[in-house]
Amino acid sequence: MHRILAYLDEAVTSLWRNRVRSLLTMLGMIIGSASIITVFGISRATTSGIASTFGSFGTFPVVVQADPAQDYPSIAQIHYDDVRTVARALQGITPWVIPEWNRTYLTTFGNKHDYPSVIASSGFHDDGIAMQQGRKLTQEDVNSAAHVCVITADLGAEYFGTGNALGNYLRINGGRYRVVGVYSNIRGSFLNSLVGSSTVAIPYTTFHRDVDPSPPDYILIYAPSGTEETAGKLAIAALQRIHGPGAKYVTQNTADLLKSFENVLNIVGVGLAAIGGVALVVAGIGIMNIMLVSVTERTREIGIRKAGGASRNDIALQFLMESGVLALVGGGIGMAIGVLVTVGGASLLSQQLGEMIIPYAFIVSLAVGFSIVVGVLFGTYPALRAARLAPIAALRA
Repeated sequence: MHRILAYLDEAVTSLWRNRVRSLLTMLGMIIGSASIITVFGISRATTSGIASTFGSFGTFPVVVQADPAQDYPSIAQIHYDDVRTVARALQGITPWVIPEWNRTYLTTFGNKHDYPSVIASSGFHDDGIAMQQGRKLTQEDVNSAAHVCVITADLGAEYFGTGNALGNYLRINGGRYRVVGVYSNIRGSFLNSLVGSSTVAIPYTTFHRDVDPSPPDYILIYAPSGTEETAGKLAIAALQRIHGPGAKYVTQNTADLLKSFENVLNIVGVGLAAIGGVALVVAGIGIMNIMLVSVTERTREIGIRKAGGASRNDIALQFLMESGVLALVGGGIGMAIGVLVTVGGASLLSQQLGEMIIPYAFIVSLAVGFSIVVGVLFGTYPALRAARLAPIAALRA
């Protein structure tokens, strides 16, 4: 250990004598390391933020709808009563089979009005979305086709300001609905605007009876994890028994969409990091080049050390130590810059995407690992070249 520390001290001294040249050599490591850490850090943090926010929505449904590409889509039209048949076919898997409509209606309170999305909902809630006021819809509301509704926070602020929304009545498509709950804002303004803003939820039985008696657009099946594919196939089989084998249906597992989105983010992150890796390769070539120059400049020194009894391993270790110090110091500075940029970027993105988790241990180990690999890989050839110099030829140089 004492011997290695002595070589380390000698390497630092040698690099300090040529500090301007050493700094310029480390610039490639600084840029490459900072870029890789920033890309990986932000991409991982973004993925965790999106996954965490979507995870708060609970179980993602399997969507069943008529295949729009079939020759006669009308024969596969899903009717309200079909939902009961599908629910009976899925009794062994899940009781939560819900018709859904995609509609926008004039919604008023006093002299205030808007055109929010009005959705049909049930008493099934396994999400983690908090309530700002009141409660969520219950199965009792569904069974009784109650004229109640739950609204999102932006509509609560628009209609009622900072006051209490509970107990007030909204007029939706001509009908009066009592507000029983107001959802809290979804974390992250981007996702809030994407999936959770300007929405009114009412019981699906009430929606069909009093708002829109037309056939639902699709069926939502909230199946336990691992049973989504089976649930989709059973639902299609039940619908084809009603409408005939010529009716075509398609299913979409929305949980798979989230996984695909996460995979895309990971692939993009790896691709951008690979581009940053090019900078590390260039930095490694720069380290190799400067170490070869150092070997040429110090040929006589190498000859004297060999004449004094230094072995090939001693000479190789000395120069390998110098290239390692260049890589580690450059990588360390780049790591510090990358972490600062990652923290700043994640702080800005968290306002749009929700709370993010920065994998500090991963990005730090990534920086140290790359620095060691670059230092050893590109420092080996100059070190071996120095070690192979003949003592007499080196002294004559």
